[in-house]
Formats: sequence, C-alpha cells, structure tokens
Amino acid sequence: MNLVEQAKDFVEKLFKDKLSSSYTYHNLKHTTDVVSAVHKLVDSQNIVSSDKEILLVAAWFHDAGYINGCCNHEESSAAIATNFLTENNQSADYIGKVADLIRSTTYGYLPKTPLEKIIKDADYYHLSTDEYTSSCNALRIEWENLNQKTYSDADWVAENIDFLSNRHQYYTDFALENWQALKEKNIKRLQKKRNKMELNTNKELDKELKKREKEEKPDRAIDTLFRVTLNNHTSLSGIADSKANILLSVNAIIISIALSTLIPKLDSPRNAHLMIPTFIMLMSSVITIVFAILSTRPKVTKGIFTRQDIEDKKVNLLFFGNFYKMDLAEYQWAMNEMMKDKEYLYNSMIKDLYFLGVVLEKKYRLLRIAYNFFMIGIVLSVIAFVIAFKMV
Repeated sequence: MNLVEQAKDFVEKLFKDKLSSSYTYHNLKHTTDVVSAVHKLVDSQNIVSSDKEILLVAAWFHDAGYINGCCNHEESSAAIATNFLTENNQSADYIGKVADLIRSTTYGYLPKTPLEKIIKDADYYHLSTDEYTSSCNALRIEWENLNQKTYSDADWVAENIDFLSNRHQYYTDFALENWQALKEKNIKRLQKKRNKMELNTNKELDKELKKREKEEKPDRAIDTLFRVTLNNHTSLSGIADSKANILLSVNAIIISIALSTLIPKLDSPRNAHLMIPTFIMLMSSVITIVFAILSTRPKVTKGIFTRQDIEDKKVNLLFFGNFYKMDLAEYQWAMNEMMKDKEYLYNSMIKDLYFLGVVLEKKYRLLRIAYNFFMIGIVLSVIAFVIAFKMV
C-alpha cells in the first residue's frame, strides 16, 4: 500500500471515529471531493510524481484538524499530518512541504507556488459544480450547529453572491479555463434566486422570520439542554465506574498480598502481635470492595410493557430496561406513538434524566462510603502495625 492509500485509510478512520456530526460540510465527503479535484488539476499540468504525492497527502489531511474543533484547524491538520508522516519514516523536508500546503488552504491566504495554487483551487472546486447549492447549505447548517454564524435565507444568498463575485478567485490555468465559467453560472442562479425572494413583501418576510424564531429556537434550546445534560450524566457515571474499578483493583491486591505473605506467618507465636493489624487491614479492604461492587452493580428490570401502559403514558421507552424483552414490532409501534405526542416525548426524556440522576446519587454515595472505609482502614492498619511492633 503506497503512502497516499495509507493517508486515505488513516483519514477515513479518523473522521469515522472522532469527527463530530455537527460538521455537515467539513467532513469526509468534502475531503474526497478535494482529492478528486487535485487529481484533475495535476493531470492537466506537468507535475512530477513526487509533487503529486505530496499534494494528494496534503489534500487528504487538509481538514483533519476539524476533529479538534474549527479554530486554527489548519495548524491542527498540519500537526496530525506531521505525526502520521513521521511514523511512516518521511523526511523532514517532505513533512514540511505537506504542512505548508495544508496551511496554504487557510482562508484569505494568497498562494505563491504552483502546488499551493493547485490545492487552493481544489479546496474551492465545489463552487463550480451543480452541487454547489447543497454544499453551501451544508456549510450553513454546520455554522449554525457550531453557533458560529446564523443567516436568514435572504442574507445567506447575498453572502454567497458576494463571496463568489468578490472574495474568491481561481489561480491555476485549468481552473480559470474550465471552472470559472461554471462558477459564474452558479452566481447567476443565486442572483435569480435573490430576485425571486425580493418579490416578497417585507411584511411577509418579517412574518416568516418571527414564525421561525418562535417555533424553531425554543426547540433547539430544549434539544441542547437534553443533550448537554445527558452527556454530563453519562460522563459522571463513567467517572464513578472508574473510581469503583480503582478501589476494586487496589484492595484486591492488598488482600492477595496479605493472604500470601502475612496470613501464613500468623501461625507462629512470634507473630501473634500481627493478628489484630492484619485483621483490621483485611476487613477494611473487604468492606471497601463490597461497597465498590454495590456502586456498580446493575439493577435488572422486567423489560416489558403493555399497550395500556403506552396509552396511559406510564412507561419510559428511552430506557432499555423497559423494553428489552419486547418484540421489535411492538417497540416500533410504541415509539411511533410516543413521537406523535410531544408532551409524552419530553416527559420521557425528563424521566430518563431524573432516574439517571437517582442512579448517579446512589453510585457516588456508595463510593463515598467505600473511600471512607478504605481511608480509615489504611490509617487504622498503619497505626495498629506500629503499635504491634512497638509492643514486641
């Protein structure tokens, strides 16, 4: 497998595992479009194979930094590419060229070399395609998801016309000869759309905007509230489980060492003074383990509900313990019934968060008891051992 194919596999896996779904434009589709455009531009010019490989590797990695957020993503992309190329034994000169090409895709940067012009034009290849409208809409949604910018329909069309007409240009001869005319067609389409929108009266536009603000924004805020709260609950639950695992591991080690080292020596009368300290240490470890296990022990529920429960809105379908024994058809029917009723849906989400909170409280309460027993047991064991040795 050559380096370009390795870069392709690496970036595809990286985006699949780490890229947020909020990036509706800067995702794998955009990256593959840029790579395809680089192939077209390279084939149209006299580019040596080594430079072609550098261009393609840079194209695969140019937006990889979005896994760490959109701020300074070019530098983040260059760092990811640098680590990848270093692991694949590439020279410092090769790595520097790839990183410079990635940085040249920064908005507002004026390309200076033929290779920079190629990757710069490839990054904006979508401006000349029939898919331009869907591509720019994907970018609009991405900005809204990330709370960067929000546009009305009219402002968005005006922004696109201004960008295509005044703030963007192609640099390679191939792009100027083949893509510029297609880009101008897209500009004309946008101008027609703007003219059509301007036929509507200001009153109708204001009414539509007010309606959207009233109906959409509260729902989005509510969705964000549930999403953030659920993520917090999930993170806290994971932290609790990690803490319990630490206690289990540490105390299991203490018990195993005590059983293998200290207990056999207690048979001797000379070591009788160690009996009480050892007993204190073992009991504190056992009690700690018991409470750590209790904090992570799952609760089994009946896993079934009736149609009457759904009609009476008594069952929470968002918790697996309420439906894991049900047939798929019954569960699909129940979910569809819940989604038809907005109040039932939100109440189910509220119940889910509430009972997650109840479980979290129990976990942390038991963990606190376990840590207290562990701390007190360790202190008492040390004191008891000190006293035992001094009494000998």
